[in-house]
Amino acid sequence: MPQAVNEAAGAPEPAISIEQAVRRLAGPGAPLEIGEVEIRGNRTRVWKITPPSLRTVVELSREHGDLPFIVYEDERMTYAEHFRKVTRLAHVLRDDYGVRKGDRVALAMRNYPEWPVIFWAVTAVGAVIVPLNSWWTGAELEYGIADSGSTVLFVDGERAERLASFLDGLDLEATVVARPEGELPPGTVPFDDVMADAADRPESLPEVEIEPEDYATIFYTSGTTGKPKGALGTHRNICTNLVSSVYARCFAMLRRGEEPPLLSGEMPEKTGALLSVPFFHATGCHSVLVTSTFVGNKLVLMYKWDPGRAMELIEREKLNMFGGVPAMVWQVLEHPDFHKYDLSTIDSIGYGGAPAAPELVARIHEEFPEVSPSNGYGLTETSSITTMNPGIDYLRKPDSVGLPVPVCEVKVCDPEGNTLPVGEVGELWIFGPNVVVGYWNKPEATEKSFVNGWHRSGDLARLDEEGFVYIVDRVKDMVIRGGENVYCVEVEDALYDHPAVMDAAVFGIPDRVMGEQVAAVVQVTPGSNVTVKELQTHVAGKLAGFKVPAQIGIRHEPLPRNANGKILKRGLKSGFNA
Repeated sequence: MPQAVNEAAGAPEPAISIEQAVRRLAGPGAPLEIGEVEIRGNRTRVWKITPPSLRTVVELSREHGDLPFIVYEDERMTYAEHFRKVTRLAHVLRDDYGVRKGDRVALAMRNYPEWPVIFWAVTAVGAVIVPLNSWWTGAELEYGIADSGSTVLFVDGERAERLASFLDGLDLEATVVARPEGELPPGTVPFDDVMADAADRPESLPEVEIEPEDYATIFYTSGTTGKPKGALGTHRNICTNLVSSVYARCFAMLRRGEEPPLLSGEMPEKTGALLSVPFFHATGCHSVLVTSTFVGNKLVLMYKWDPGRAMELIEREKLNMFGGVPAMVWQVLEHPDFHKYDLSTIDSIGYGGAPAAPELVARIHEEFPEVSPSNGYGLTETSSITTMNPGIDYLRKPDSVGLPVPVCEVKVCDPEGNTLPVGEVGELWIFGPNVVVGYWNKPEATEKSFVNGWHRSGDLARLDEEGFVYIVDRVKDMVIRGGENVYCVEVEDALYDHPAVMDAAVFGIPDRVMGEQVAAVVQVTPGSNVTVKELQTHVAGKLAGFKVPAQIGIRHEPLPRNANGKILKRGLKSGFNA
């Protein structure tokens, strides 16, 4: 990525320097002052005001009272109603299901209003919530439940059907089904019945001591080999991200010459956000759900992403924020009914999780001239936010993912771990209180990816003179399709399982809307007349739909390999339409 495109022509000049903005927000005596603590043997910068646990965050949410919290279709839930449900479910978990501190509780569900209730109840009693990808197949969900050692499972009706044939083989104390569709699988219980029976439980949380370094979450993330790995996060990890989100918004305001309410002493206006990404992503959970709960914002859910419906909800609920992954923003901007809706309440559009074309920021600025767009970079292993590129800085450097937040350190290293000079490309390493403990029950993978508190991201990057990060490529053999991670070896294994396939190579190809699409080239057996459609159907029977290759090249000659036997995927990509 050439240096010449770093500075966007015509971008406005920032009102104050980066150093001045950081000092006002995070310097000595500032509202987001930075301190230092020891985390797992490493001295680490932290936000001093970081809540000690997720339990603290949900307890503070009671103060938002009758303000609207969750909106889903025609259903509405206030903060007070939400907290009552959380406390009652917390007592059920402890008293009826025997859930104790450190126990794992799995959650596989669409973005329904029950999702945050379950998340907060589990983490408030000191248990570890295991949000599973609701797009997974039954076998993939079974793996996540068994691998995490979950003792209780919460699912919705769709996931209950997918898991029906696997439940007998899982060692679960209880399986609770929200919004069942048809007859319940044997041995399961409806969520509504659980909550009805809990109506007389206390409206305060059960007593439990939770420390910042106690385990809170296991989010499964795709790697390049083997099964998905469970990233083990702490309360400090996620609560750090909460403060980082507040910092990024205030930083953007200072850089464009506005005084954040945090500095002026004024109470910020309550806002509303459209949640367009799944709760089971670190972005949807850590950056949207947890932050919204803390500050008292309204959160509007969707049954599934649809750009037309998104605009209806923004207009109806007078929402201030939307975003997700770049694909979603593109789909709104290019929707034929875009100019039919009143979207004037929008003041923030943010996205990340997938590559974004630099022209997207120009298009946002054209259609929403007063909006502060932003992108950023983070991983499941960094509890969402590592860098943020908001507002004026995004207009200046639309191909960058921004500066690391002040509690995070980044460096670009060669394969031996030596730090490279500014401008050189290497692997991005990340250090901070947001970096997770490691991978659940996978010591070898943990040792490979976590070194003295630093996380080896697997992404190739470079830094510029101001410290802005540019993601150049990925070391990991992985495709990011619309924010969903797809690791190539898993799709290759599914293709290999077809009797006509002799060899297979899977990779990503650029896509303007989704960021990347999954593509494959296969070598088939002599005389085979297998079709692309047959191969796609075969993969769809084994893996989630987003992992199915959008394009497949079929050939009878061997795939090109180097001297070490590795398939040369770069040359194969040239035969596909981007």
